[in-house]
Amino acid sequence: MMKIICVCGARPQFVKAAAVSRAIVKYNTENPNCIIDEKIVHTGQHYDENMSKVFFDELKIPRPYVNLEVGSGLHGRQTGLMLEKVEEVLLELKPDIVLVYGDTNSTLAGALAAAKLHIPIAHVEAGLRSFNRKMPEEINRLVADHLSSILFCPTDTAVENLQKEGITDGVHQVGDVMYDSVLFNVNLAEQSSQIMSRLELPSKGYYVATIHRAENTNDTKRMDDILSAFGQIDFPVVLPMHPRTRKILGKKLTNISKNVRVIDPVAYFDMLMLEKNSRLILTDSGGIQKEAYWFSVPCVTLRDETEWVETVEAGCNILAGAERQRIVDAVKQNENKSTAYNSMLYGDGHSAERICRILLESQVNQI
Repeated sequence: MMKIICVCGARPQFVKAAAVSRAIVKYNTENPNCIIDEKIVHTGQHYDENMSKVFFDELKIPRPYVNLEVGSGLHGRQTGLMLEKVEEVLLELKPDIVLVYGDTNSTLAGALAAAKLHIPIAHVEAGLRSFNRKMPEEINRLVADHLSSILFCPTDTAVENLQKEGITDGVHQVGDVMYDSVLFNVNLAEQSSQIMSRLELPSKGYYVATIHRAENTNDTKRMDDILSAFGQIDFPVVLPMHPRTRKILGKKLTNISKNVRVIDPVAYFDMLMLEKNSRLILTDSGGIQKEAYWFSVPCVTLRDETEWVETVEAGCNILAGAERQRIVDAVKQNENKSTAYNSMLYGDGHSAERICRILLESQVNQI
């Protein structure tokens, strides 16, 4: 038996973890004499029901072994609390490997806790770089990669980034588990989601936007410019608002243009349908840039750089930063562009199965 602890705490991580958990269940069903025992440790980084519990319900993710309920807070305090509590769980369960996803504080805490206890670490979505160390996510992914024994890269670019940093052992280009998840869930979303009728949205008659990164939400000018640009766009903008963004904006919410429809965070299936049926997507989220690409929906990224350079090179994504006129111009430019993409750019939808197989091979090699 192989014992895996998956440490996650934010909604994009739940999506990735769901794909890997499905692959593990499939493997255990087909190989009853060689079981993988996976337990999920939920740090509680995302604790709002629409950003946490509903994901476990929709995606049929195994219930967490424990929810550490760390909640929000300053980066140091939040990461420190996670580190302390994750360490306690690892000491109790003594896993063979710790699996971390992406680039959040949960990723960093999981990797640090495992490294201090000399437990091998596997990092899903390794090798991504924005080359902007002002981003907390960049620090998290750098540290996680340099502590990991197994690095699961979603793209060739990610592999090259690791090579430039001297990391070559244990590196595997497996494709993107988020693509696995989209392929698996989009039909289920179309059957069960009522978001389009509930919000009375016509297909291709609106834009969808998300803003959550600290580089935008913590900068008053950037936020003002972004929201001002939304008000100048010809189509209505549906904006599912992150609780932290709502808290930061406070009373400013009443001054947002009537063109912008602020709604609460939505479940994963609802978000897929909002993205798939939108005319254009504006976002500072890495995952949503890719989902726009997979749905062939033009994307305007509200950042100065992106880890997902392939979407920009494919002409489906424009980096607009947070300047009002640049955003407006990027929207107009993308409106006149037909999108096409190489469906194999992020793998073939079987990335999670490769991850499962490589994890098992790593255990055999250690015996």
